[in-house]
Amino acid sequence: MADLVQTHSNTIPILARGFLECRKYISPTNVTRFLDEHLRARIGTRLIAEQHIALHLSSQPHCREGSAHSETSSYVGVIDTALRPAEIIRHCESFVSEICELKYGVRPTVVINGQPDTRLAHVPTHLEYIITELLKNAFRATVESGNEKEPIAITIAAAPESTPEEALSSGIEEMHWPGSSSRPGVTVRIRDRGGGISPEVLPNIWNYSFTTFAEDEVLDVNNGNTDALNAISGAGGDSSSLAGLGYGLPLGRAYAEYFGGGIAVQSLWGWGTDVYLKLRGLGGQEFRMGLKR
Repeated sequence: MADLVQTHSNTIPILARGFLECRKYISPTNVTRFLDEHLRARIGTRLIAEQHIALHLSSQPHCREGSAHSETSSYVGVIDTALRPAEIIRHCESFVSEICELKYGVRPTVVINGQPDTRLAHVPTHLEYIITELLKNAFRATVESGNEKEPIAITIAAAPESTPEEALSSGIEEMHWPGSSSRPGVTVRIRDRGGGISPEVLPNIWNYSFTTFAEDEVLDVNNGNTDALNAISGAGGDSSSLAGLGYGLPLGRAYAEYFGGGIAVQSLWGWGTDVYLKLRGLGGQEFRMGLKR
């Protein structure tokens, strides 16, 4: 199974380039409809396979001895039951900052406020992919608008825990991971001073293969739009550019929505953009529904 997962690790870039080449013959609506269905099914299939492999390896005595996920670890398979979004954001910030400085010679700063100690149960590689794509957009817009000295503000807000009465009235049966004390959900706001999104571009940001880069620039880029479960370290490609094939935002939304979250964009044209990433903590009905999709 591990070999099968690895064999199909490069599917997303291949799909992206294939649809980029034939977009003259297929309407964006049909492309988005097909990819939404296909990629959501792929997320579920790949997540189940990765979870099975991780749980199998952790059950082996020789793997447990040298495993980074020890008995005191917060991991259950590929799921971190005590994930801190602030740590993921800092990790992705370092990664994107290096790309930005390599391409533009400068790097904006990132300020995290709100509730940075918030934890929830989630898949780290999913969140890494989403945050990386959102930061790439924010960094690029900030630098290209000439506001690189303006910090990118990221606010983390934990959703209030529901009372037993609210849980009963909603009909949701809560289930907690062993050792998990995470909140049910988290909202992350990424605010930049990159000038906002023009009214002509805004309606198209959720279309696959839509990009603001020139065609020749896109075709020359191997930008690392790799599958989230392929890890953000670059296993699926060379992530050395901020240019994209137009898959970052819609694919990030697919990962967020898979477990009941979502991404919303508020643009103030001429000033900047606010992106709201909503995450639902796994372990309750969202996890069971996600695996059934």
